[in-house]
Amino acid sequence: MSREDVALAIKHAQTAFRSFKTTTARERSRLLRRWYELMLENSSDLATLITWENGKPLADAKGEAIYAANFLEWFSEEAPRTYGDHIPVSTTGSRVITIRQPVGVCGIITPWNFPAAMITRGVGPALAAGCTVVVKAPGETPFTALALVELGKQAGFPDGVLNVVTCLENTPEIGKELCENPIVKKISFTGSTSVGKLLMQQSSGTLKKLNFELGGNAPFIVFDDADIDKAVDGAIASKFRTSGQTCVCANRIYVQKDIYQAFADKFARKVSNFRVSGGFAEGTTHGPLIHKKAVDKAHSHVEDAVAKGAKVILGGQCMDDLGPNFYGMTVITGMKKDMKLHQEETFGPIAGLFEFETEAEVVELANQSEVGLAGYFYSRDINRIWRVAEALEVGMVGVNTGLVSDPAVP
Repeated sequence: MSREDVALAIKHAQTAFRSFKTTTARERSRLLRRWYELMLENSSDLATLITWENGKPLADAKGEAIYAANFLEWFSEEAPRTYGDHIPVSTTGSRVITIRQPVGVCGIITPWNFPAAMITRGVGPALAAGCTVVVKAPGETPFTALALVELGKQAGFPDGVLNVVTCLENTPEIGKELCENPIVKKISFTGSTSVGKLLMQQSSGTLKKLNFELGGNAPFIVFDDADIDKAVDGAIASKFRTSGQTCVCANRIYVQKDIYQAFADKFARKVSNFRVSGGFAEGTTHGPLIHKKAVDKAHSHVEDAVAKGAKVILGGQCMDDLGPNFYGMTVITGMKKDMKLHQEETFGPIAGLFEFETEAEVVELANQSEVGLAGYFYSRDINRIWRVAEALEVGMVGVNTGLVSDPAVP
C-alpha cells in the first residue's frame, strides 16, 4: 500500500473512533472474547499461515496461534477494569477524581518473528481501552495479519475500528505517515533499537505517546550452585526459540568456571539432537531463518569468534542443501567480551558460552550492553537470587527459567 492508503486508513480509524469510544467496556470485552474464540476455532489454519510465511516448525506455529489468542482473552478481561483514582488533596472540602479515557487512533507496528502474537499483544489493549487501530503488517508476514483482521471483522468489530496496511519495500514511508500524521495519538512498536530511535524522532513533532519493545542482548548466567540439567534446558529454551530470532533470546551465556565444561558438554549434546528442516517436515525442531541477510549476520558472528580464538564445538555452517536461509544450530566455547556476539544481538541460532569466576564479574559483564530488555540466571541461593535480580539492568528477569513470556507479563 502507498502512504496515501495509510492516510486513508487513519481517517477511517478516526471516524470509527468517534462512536467506538462510547461503547461500554463490557461491550468491548465481549468483542475481544469473541475474537479470541474465533482464533481458537481457526488456530490450525493460522498456524499453517505462520509456518508458510515465517518458516517456524508447525508445532511452534500452533503454539504461537494459541499464545496470540491468549492476549485477546487477557485484555477482554482487563477491558472492564480501566479504573481511575480518588485522591485526597490539601484543600478542605475538595477532592480530585481521575478517569481513564481512550487516547485515540493508535498505530501498531509489529515484527515478523511472531506474526500473530505481536499483533494481538499490541491491538488487544488498544481495543480494550476503546481506541481504534491501524496495524502495519510486517512485510515478510502480511497474510497472517490479514487473517487475524478478517477474524476480527467476523467477531463483530465495527468497520474502521481495526485496520491493517501492508508494505514491503516502502516500509519507511508507511512508518513515517503513522508517526507524523497528527490524527494518530500513539505508536506501539516492536523491533530494532535503531528503528525505534527513528520512530521516536518522527513522532516528536506531534508529541505522540510511545510504547516500545526494542532490541535485546540478553545475558543468561549459570552459577555453580545451579541445577545444571535444569539450567541446560532453560538455556536451550531461551536461546533456540524460533531459531534464536526473538528479542528476549539468550544472547550471551555466562557459565561459572567450576561447571563450565560440564555445562558445555551437556548443552552441546542436547542441541545435537535438534533437526533443522522445512517447517512442515515431520520431526522438524527448527526451521529456516527469515532471510539470507539473517544467515549472513549469524555466520559473521561465528567467523568473528573463531578468528579471535573461540572454538565451534557444534554447527557453525550454512545448510545450503536445505535452502539459502537455513543455518545449523551452533555452540561455541571460549568466548570473550571483545567478540561481536558479546556486543551485538545475533538474532540467530548461535550459542556462545562465556566463562566467569565471580558474581561481581558476571554482573558487570551482563550489564555491559546498550540495551536492557531481558536477562536470565540460574542459582539455588535465595540471597543471590534477590541480589542478582535487582543488580541486572534489564526490564525482565527470568530466575531459574528460560521463558518469561506470558500475556500477563508487562
